[in-house]
Amino acid sequence: MAGLSEVVEAEIRHLERMIARLEAGEEDPEDFRVYRLKNGIYGIRGRPEHHMVRIKLPIGRIAPEGLRVLAEVAEKYTENRLAHVTTRQAVQLHHVHRRDVPQVLRAVNAVGLTTREACGHSIRAITCCPFAGVSPEEPFDVTPYAERAYRYFLRHPVGQNLPRKFKIAFEGCREDHARTPIHDIGVVAALEGGRRGFRIYVGGGLGAAPMAAELLEPFTPEEDLLPTMLAIIRLFDRHGNRKVLTQARLKFLVKKWGIAAFREAVREERRVVKLTASGADLEAWAPPADPPPPRFPTPPRRPYSLAPGYDAWRRTNLFRQKQEGFYTVFVRLPLGDITPEGLRALAGIAEAYAGEVRSAISQNLLLRFVPEEALGGLYEALLEAGLAHAEAQTLLDITRCPGADTCNLAITRSRGLAQALEEHLVHLPLAQDPQVKAISVKISGCPNSCGQHHIADIGFYGSSRQVEEREVPHYTLLLGGRTREGEARFGQVVGRIPARRVPEAVEQILRRYQEERQKGESFQAYLDRVGAASFKPFLQDLQEVPPYAEAPELYEDLGGEGEVFSVQLGRGECAV
Repeated sequence: MAGLSEVVEAEIRHLERMIARLEAGEEDPEDFRVYRLKNGIYGIRGRPEHHMVRIKLPIGRIAPEGLRVLAEVAEKYTENRLAHVTTRQAVQLHHVHRRDVPQVLRAVNAVGLTTREACGHSIRAITCCPFAGVSPEEPFDVTPYAERAYRYFLRHPVGQNLPRKFKIAFEGCREDHARTPIHDIGVVAALEGGRRGFRIYVGGGLGAAPMAAELLEPFTPEEDLLPTMLAIIRLFDRHGNRKVLTQARLKFLVKKWGIAAFREAVREERRVVKLTASGADLEAWAPPADPPPPRFPTPPRRPYSLAPGYDAWRRTNLFRQKQEGFYTVFVRLPLGDITPEGLRALAGIAEAYAGEVRSAISQNLLLRFVPEEALGGLYEALLEAGLAHAEAQTLLDITRCPGADTCNLAITRSRGLAQALEEHLVHLPLAQDPQVKAISVKISGCPNSCGQHHIADIGFYGSSRQVEEREVPHYTLLLGGRTREGEARFGQVVGRIPARRVPEAVEQILRRYQEERQKGESFQAYLDRVGAASFKPFLQDLQEVPPYAEAPELYEDLGGEGEVFSVQLGRGECAV
């Protein structure tokens, strides 16, 4: 492990002093809250002395050494002994006691990870396509550009007190793996006359008012990438809405000004940025060199396996790289969770079989540069570790946020629904239909879309309904969400369904699609043809809630069995 920099050590020591003063009654709780949030430390529902610690994996990368440290801190400091992989290439540790937070920060920073600016009014984790550098269709590898942006903006003064959180994503493929249209800045690799550059999109976002990003300019030369991003952020810092939090994201500023006026403002600001640049900036803005090749593993030759499940795993969990003879392998994490034992096993497997580990916004981990001749041995190693879950990027690979188990804003336990859905669907023969398997499902515990429900084929967010003076947990159902470069189509609301009836509702949706689709018609094309609204009457019977005496189970949330359901919202911090 590397030693901590003076800056990092000073930040952690300041946090330790604040914790001591807080417990002595000498620290303003609000000042402590602002400081901890800037350092990726959230509050936990109903447990003021406990925290969720969000650890950013720089552009989604993590070394085996980092996996082992995550295993150590999850085992030692969390109540549930789990690490949760997020939709923004980060890892969350839940229920870490306040007194233990500094030890967690020291451990993760020592292996090149950070919690800095993982929350608050700041530039959040910069995400990157997990296939960058290995995709056969990319014009060039965006990895070094994403990493340069991450290093440049981490602790940058411009990002310390923005009107609202700010999200950036990099993509190099034709397929939108990074979901660039839902980001404040979406950066897509482009070539013009043999020159490297980018198509930059601005003003995307989800939440209660989802908006698709708009094209800022068709080609930004690589040397202008960081000056352009800095110009956008400076404009947002000066002109974003600081009075109304719900109107504070960049998307509202772009909408207010119009993309043409915003485009001109960025061009003028960029001119000023470049004219006033310092030597350090000019050095940082220089186009980065292509990364060196990774360490190519030399595992034992074992191209096939007779172990159970190998063929199914191979069909869904492999991505053929542009590098001859190598694959990227999905390690699917059901519910996005992995145990300390799983992390340690994965670290050893990565050292033996892979050149690199990355995370994906699908809440999975990826082993890259796995030799084709070693896939059988890799599968058996994953199987022994309990990590050989097939069905990556399929119907069963359900995205979900942490939900009401820990989040102050969540209404329902999205983890419970995700688990119930997978258990229900895995036994249905229709779930093996190739076109059905291609359907995506995403779940959030509230309307804020941490589970990205707006852009799923089938999306849900938690809600509640009063029946006979009792609260009934529900999920609002959306159909037809999707993204591609330059376009985001947000799911249409078609109903509110009691939580315990959601698995049945999904089954009915899938059966109707299977029965009514035309030859070769995808679920998205089918919805375009029949209209998502046609599912409103189709699912009406499942939305009815009988009196409590007739169906008391409907009044309990999935994942909250035996508990009386009630909406208990605390002070939200994801928006802070």
